[in-house]
Amino acid sequence: MSDSAAKPRPQFRNLTFGQLASYRLPLAGKLSILHRITGFLLFLALPLILLPFFERSLISEIGFADFAEFATNPIVKVVLLVLIWAYLHHFCAGIRYLLLDVHVGLEKASAARSAAIVFAVSLVLTAVFGLKLFGVF
Repeated sequence: MSDSAAKPRPQFRNLTFGQLASYRLPLAGKLSILHRITGFLLFLALPLILLPFFERSLISEIGFADFAEFATNPIVKVVLLVLIWAYLHHFCAGIRYLLLDVHVGLEKASAARSAAIVFAVSLVLTAVFGLKLFGVF
């Protein structure tokens, strides 16, 4: 008999709905989920929000002035800030995944560190762009 027959097969148990609240996902897992969510958000926002406003601003000077006036609304600024965060997070996480594809940072500790760096960089850049968007500088 071979050794593989003597070993018990591993058991994989799926999470139940009640266990989801207590399950602790590692930082790299949270980054992966947010990368997918931001990609989907940007995919939906491009044809529904960004392209119509971009087209309107390019048609004429009046269209640009109308868009500039519309963008002064605080609710619109918050929506734009969310889209800025989504883009920056997706971009930074995409760079991390490209590095993982070429086998840079595959160890558990370095993967957790790079996930934390992605979160920090994307949030700092979002804060900088948000300050500019809200007219602080």
